[in-house]
Amino acid sequence: MQRIRLRYTKRGRLRFTSHRDFQRAFERALRRAEVPMAYSAGFTPHPKVSYANAAPTGTGSEAEYLEIALTEARDPEKLRVLLDESLPPGLDVVDAVEARTSGLADRLTASVWELRLDGVDPADAERAVAAFNAAGTVEVQRMTKNGVRTFDARSAVVDLESSEGTQTHGSQADRPTDQPCAILRLVVRHVTPAVRPDDVLSGLRAVADLAPPVPAAVTRLAQGLFDEETGTVTDPLAPDREAATAPPKAETAAAATAPA
Repeated sequence: MQRIRLRYTKRGRLRFTSHRDFQRAFERALRRAEVPMAYSAGFTPHPKVSYANAAPTGTGSEAEYLEIALTEARDPEKLRVLLDESLPPGLDVVDAVEARTSGLADRLTASVWELRLDGVDPADAERAVAAFNAAGTVEVQRMTKNGVRTFDARSAVVDLESSEGTQTHGSQADRPTDQPCAILRLVVRHVTPAVRPDDVLSGLRAVADLAPPVPAAVTRLAQGLFDEETGTVTDPLAPDREAATAPPKAETAAAATAPA
């Protein structure tokens, strides 16, 4: 059985698709592309697809991941192209590797987000970010199925920066405009309870009364392991690529024992 790991996107209006909507669309794409899927056992077999840490409905993403199991070996890049052609524009399969290591979900420990705040003065956003970063804790509330929950939104945030940007009519932005807007770049660890971009926006409102006049356009730019030394989020598919190019262990051992 071959396992293939895929990175896909949610762009433009497709950011409003729920995870269940994407599951249905992806399973239809598997059938259209005639992918030799492995199926689960039992009375209701279903394709063996493992989804990892999907972005919330309403947010865009450049870095969503899943893994599929095949009964026959396929070239990952050719499979990627077939699946991409079978999905609607906006749900784009942009990367594929053969799984040669374990624990993809375990490598998704942090995310990089971009929050575009239309109608917010960049100077106001910068002051709010400074107040948030200076705070030891920032308590926010979120409605859950068990009622209102209060938790700290500050401890999971590794980095939060503000800058000024302009969305042009030729961009892929969800709400293109030629007016300046405040842009926040957020790096957050995946902790329990999960701290989401809207929780950070609630925290900015709590510490600096920053309240965007329209909902923020939120996009996940990356997710993977957080590198403590560099402060970056690394590509979770990189270990599989490295394993594919590494020489077999037998060859490595033979080279080590060969006479000089």
